Amino acid sequence: MTSAVPRAVTRYFEADARRDIDALVALFTDDAVVIDEGTTRRGTTEIRGWQTGAASEFDYTTEVLGVAAADGDKDRYLVTTRLDGNFPGGTATVTFDFTVNGELISRLEIAP
Repeated sequence: MTSAVPRAVTRYFEADARRDIDALVALFTDDAVVIDEGTTRRGTTEIRGWQTGAASEFDYTTEVLGVAAADGDKDRYLVTTRLDGNFPGGTATVTFDFTVNGELISRLEIAP
């Protein structure tokens, strides 16, 4: 990733690769929102539950394919990734839509 990307976004992928749930959850604001697979999680308690539940169901690797600042929003970053793993289909291209607030992530939407 480029130096223009907020450190919280880079650290998110580093923590996810290590499967370090504590480090990953610490990257979110207390009232952060995560939307993944159509389910919305609010706050760090629900985000931790997502990481220990649905997000830990499969083993996978993440390759970052591209990063772009969202048009007109200096706090939003779109990260396109390729996931390879033991989930149905085995490979998926997924976009992570991050909103950052200072040094933390306040919103993350993950979608194909």
